[in-house]
Amino acid sequence: MFSEMLKNLREKRPLVHCITNYVTVNDCANILLACGGSPIMADDSSEVEEITSICGGLDINIGTLNKNTIPAMFLAGKKANELNHPVVLDPVGAGASTLRTNTAKELIEKVKFTVIRGNISEIKTLALGSGRTKGVDADIADAVTEENIADVMKFAKNFARETKAIIAITGAIDIVCDAEKAYIIRNGHPMMSMITGSGCMLTALITAYITANQGKNLEATAAAVAAMGLCGELAYKKLEENNAGNSTYRNYLIDEIYKLRGEKLDEAAKVEVR
Repeated sequence: MFSEMLKNLREKRPLVHCITNYVTVNDCANILLACGGSPIMADDSSEVEEITSICGGLDINIGTLNKNTIPAMFLAGKKANELNHPVVLDPVGAGASTLRTNTAKELIEKVKFTVIRGNISEIKTLALGSGRTKGVDADIADAVTEENIADVMKFAKNFARETKAIIAITGAIDIVCDAEKAYIIRNGHPMMSMITGSGCMLTALITAYITANQGKNLEATAAAVAAMGLCGELAYKKLEENNAGNSTYRNYLIDEIYKLRGEKLDEAAKVEVR
């Protein structure tokens, strides 16, 4: 099933509008090109509606908010909703500051998101007001484990029901769900936490997958998450072979997204459906 999602992505080559943060904007653009999509970055209020109109999907990432980009996010999000384009929210650092938390909550209230993707602390902050966000990273006390996975899945399904969005909680164990069905994904490697932007790149990747597979948003989101985790594993194998470091790992990760084939994704995805 996941191979079909990747095949559609490579055939349709969706144009994705990213309002993302300046720490990872280049990585997001490159991973979109690598997976088969096409990126355009625009965050000025005077053009975001026009840019969104020519794209297939919208990625909103709050990683480096400022007084100029916040209004642009609302304008682009509402325009995408008018056009029935998929919209993905990455609430980077929600819980770390009042500005981030309140902006993410207001976006959820005023824009219909197809997918909300974040780490467990960010999602708990938005849903419960109680996540332990550590800067832009999840706090270890919030981590999804084999022991608490059933409780986290129940919480995620409830948040999906409340927001009418697919919820993707990513970390060592990933949970992708709507109100009724959850995919538990166990691909990935700890090295992914040693580079800046693995989460931001994943959000851009999800946007590309769902834009190319509309009507199959849950499955496409799970496919994107599994693909990213698998490529993280493959990149680490190459890293070990070449005795390289974390900067090289980022490049290997993008390379593996570029080289990924559907048969490999179906074969190596570690996915459980609940």
